[in-house]
Amino acid sequence: MKITDIKIIVSSPGRNFVTVKIFTDEGLTGIGDATLNGREKAVVAYLQDHLVPVLTGRDPQRIEDIWQYLYKGAYWRRGPVTMAAIGGIDTALWDIKAKAAGMPLYQLLGGASRERLMAYVHAQGSEIAQTVEAVARRMEEGFRAVRAQVGIPGLPAVYGTDKSATNTADLNGLPQEEVWSTPKYLRHVPKLFEALRGDLGWEVELLHDVHHRLTPIEAARLGKDLEPFRLFWLEDAVAAEHQESFRLIRQHTVTPLALGEVFNTVWDARLLIEEQLIDYIRMTTVHAGGVTPLRRIMDLAGLYNVRTACHGAMDMSPACLAANLHLGLWAPNFGIQEYSPYMPETLDVFPGAWTVSDGHLHPGEAHGHGVEIDEALAAKFPYERSYLPVNRLEDGTLWHW
Repeated sequence: MKITDIKIIVSSPGRNFVTVKIFTDEGLTGIGDATLNGREKAVVAYLQDHLVPVLTGRDPQRIEDIWQYLYKGAYWRRGPVTMAAIGGIDTALWDIKAKAAGMPLYQLLGGASRERLMAYVHAQGSEIAQTVEAVARRMEEGFRAVRAQVGIPGLPAVYGTDKSATNTADLNGLPQEEVWSTPKYLRHVPKLFEALRGDLGWEVELLHDVHHRLTPIEAARLGKDLEPFRLFWLEDAVAAEHQESFRLIRQHTVTPLALGEVFNTVWDARLLIEEQLIDYIRMTTVHAGGVTPLRRIMDLAGLYNVRTACHGAMDMSPACLAANLHLGLWAPNFGIQEYSPYMPETLDVFPGAWTVSDGHLHPGEAHGHGVEIDEALAAKFPYERSYLPVNRLEDGTLWHW
């Protein structure tokens, strides 16, 4: 079998997506997600100018060799652009290999370790009462785990708390600038979880995302303040670049910690895993460089009692979600899967076999990872430049988002 062509498809059915589609001389095709939210065109250039030319004519079943060639052969390794590009190629190759084997991807990985995957969803509000209502609705929908976020009194609405009031771009099409105050946040968030437990009880697992906005000692204080409410996890407590900072957090709180959605290689997480400084690793297929490296990362995490929790925002395509689900069904140390429901137009462009039912996900039994792309429909949704927000403190200092 030989690779005959590779298409890079950029479309915006609700969100921007970069899709790699690999063609072979035996008629099999595979797709992979290569989306890097807010920097999509950088990945497109990397793919078209550097990866596609060296892959035509190669055997698509030599996945390991191709991955090593693209990673080690570049010299300038790692980084979000490089790894998203490699991730799109690698996922498409696994799709082809599983189709050639006539089985769903999870079977090729070694088979299922469970029947279904517990998912968590998001609930937010500009005020505590609104968030409590939103979590209750998610529970009525059958979800057992919910990430709860709330607006902060005295601050404008921020991303993830009030969709109606927060956009990702300003009127000039440039990044939206938001305002942040750590003291106000630290005073208010424990009140949210006190209200959630008081109104909704203990049958729901509660999660919370800090968005990297705290210092280590601030994160330790928040984790300690939230201990009475038994969170499933506290996510992205501090800026992820400084792995050693989690040593301090661990010294002061037993609230479980999750991290990794911005990580690109195992080296970003090695110390965190080996010293058991986190409880959940949140790396995802597209940003980690594909199925090949993420499987290794999951195995490493399992040796240290760290569970998987793949990032699953809607700015990664259903092809990425599908790959994550196959890995999750296989991984013996699976923890939970983030699920952010897609817009209808996204699902039309990316029809797939994965399903959601009673708060759980399953990748389905289709050969490959189970997601395809409707190229004709994708062409009707042209790329639209977009940005993630920028964060500033009340005095104007640029801060972590």
